[in-house]
Amino acid sequence: MKRLLLGLRRFATSLAGRIALILAIGISCAAIGALFVADQVRQADYQRWRSEQVVLSAADVANRLARDRAGTIALLEARGLVGVKLLPAGLAFPASPDATLTEMVRARAPANLQIAVLDVTPAVCMSNDPFWKRPRVAGFKFPITPECWLMTATGQGETLRITIDLPRLARPPSPITQPLFLVLIIAASTLLSILVASLATAPIRRLAAASRAFARSIDADPVAESGPEDVRQALATFNTMQDRVREGLRERTRLLAAISHDLQTPLTRLRLRLEQVEDDALRERLVTDLSATLAMVRRGLDLARASESAEQWSVIDLDSMLAAMVEDAAEFGHAVRFAGGCGARVQGRPDALSRCLGNVIDNAIRYAGGAEVACRRDDGATIVSVRDHGPGMPEALIAHAFEPFVRGQGQEGTLGTGIGLTIAQAQARATDGELTIRNHPEGGLLVELRLTR
Repeated sequence: MKRLLLGLRRFATSLAGRIALILAIGISCAAIGALFVADQVRQADYQRWRSEQVVLSAADVANRLARDRAGTIALLEARGLVGVKLLPAGLAFPASPDATLTEMVRARAPANLQIAVLDVTPAVCMSNDPFWKRPRVAGFKFPITPECWLMTATGQGETLRITIDLPRLARPPSPITQPLFLVLIIAASTLLSILVASLATAPIRRLAAASRAFARSIDADPVAESGPEDVRQALATFNTMQDRVREGLRERTRLLAAISHDLQTPLTRLRLRLEQVEDDALRERLVTDLSATLAMVRRGLDLARASESAEQWSVIDLDSMLAAMVEDAAEFGHAVRFAGGCGARVQGRPDALSRCLGNVIDNAIRYAGGAEVACRRDDGATIVSVRDHGPGMPEALIAHAFEPFVRGQGQEGTLGTGIGLTIAQAQARATDGELTIRNHPEGGLLVELRLTR
């Protein structure tokens, strides 16, 4: 559950999550708005259909009056026509005629009749009916009140008042007022928005993954140039940038290698000349300084080469590699112990991984006299730990431990070159790993290598 909530939070704060939110709101509003417009159109069509029914009834009565006035009046008095009724003479209604309905009826009625149609209250249509004679509908306890219109037909010096009533039909509820319907719209819009946002941001995620891989190793594979035209251009630009950065680093390595090679010759001649110094103590000090200079030149070259590797990836039995490294160190008399394996097989570059761990173990031996090496699995990753039982490291120095030429005090006052951990971090990143360093709560220093492949 915690992992799910963390994933939802990460998605909500991502570009895909924001695009999905905007799309979901837009699609939901558009769908609800379209339903509202459709409902209004349906209501207008319903009103138009009702008006058409009124016009048909009024035009039919008017044509009957034109053909047989007396017979039609007798038929109306006898209630022989359903939905129409003749009102007694002398009734007055203050309502004004409905111009639209009146014009529609007049267009279909004989010219010798003056027709007017009024929209009146339902009580007019039912005024002469006793309560017990009013129409009833199955399932309803009380009579259903109809919709009512009044038609006046003036001809031959007489004005007839005729009511037209239609059953009052219950309109179906609008879909936008149904909670389940709205939930379905919002759910469908959300799912569609997440899918569209994921597809739209897929090239960006590929670019981010390629950037992370390039940050760990300059030998990262180029990102696939696929997708829309502008996305392909961005990915191609990123690949070009990778190539140029990689070439710049290789040029730097070649330059440092040339300098190192050129320096070795005069330094070797200098060593031969130092051997001719007669003062033994002075000669020993000068040779020691010269040897340290040569070591620093070689380590500087190693540092330059550490950020790039042409080594192929392979599957590594991590327990076997760690056991072999501990055994090699123990053979030279160092207090290095293999505390426990994890049975993991990782994908990486064997030489880069061994150089990384070798530097870390060498540092533990130099600064603490020994180390405990172990590995474990944690949340889909494999973690190799190297712990020593020395004095640890000041917190202020830990923050800069992986920077080049940052040195700590070793055993018996010896000093390192200050680039061992820097090389180890570079080799770790070359195999998609990451080094961390901290003081162990029970004393000593703890260096951990996290491998995710």
